[in-house]
Amino acid sequence: MTRALFIIDVQNDFTEGGALAVEGGSAVAAGISALLLEHPEAYDVIFASRDWHDPDSDNGGHFAREGEPDYTETWPVHCVADTLGAEYHPSLLVADTTIHIRKGQGEAGYSIFDGVSEGGEKTGELLIANGVTDIDIVGLATDHCVRASGLDALEHGQHVRVLTDLVAGVARESSNAALAELGHAGALLVTSDVVA
Repeated sequence: MTRALFIIDVQNDFTEGGALAVEGGSAVAAGISALLLEHPEAYDVIFASRDWHDPDSDNGGHFAREGEPDYTETWPVHCVADTLGAEYHPSLLVADTTIHIRKGQGEAGYSIFDGVSEGGEKTGELLIANGVTDIDIVGLATDHCVRASGLDALEHGQHVRVLTDLVAGVARESSNAALAELGHAGALLVTSDVVA
């Protein structure tokens, strides 16, 4: 068994004070770092995704350039490539060996599987190359990118656990619905104390 950790979109724009802040995002960043410090050998490979949106584009209609965003399909401008908002939250410790996945370049890009590594490899290809069979998922936001990444990981044939104390969502109702959907699809909903 080869276990990976997916750290989904723990970026400045998605945490308190950011352009599209998720309540509890900073605590999630700190919690993930504490988990990795306490269990440095728990994961064979770590992936960290970031929205990395094009600055001069609506990114496939993802940015509400005209009018108000609807917060389901269109959003305020956020996580523009090479800006402070797109950087990892400062409380998130990112190991040198982490595989960085950039997504949302010219498109919405909710799932980590929509992105590519700095070398241009797709997430699914990297999972196969690293022999990954099991994935734990943490990060932001439960009801959007965590949900999409988890469903895609299950479709990719992975055994998936969502560490529910290390995710935070845009809204409670939609986050609860996303977790229920993930559970029904086959993900285990657990807390980080299962990590050894």
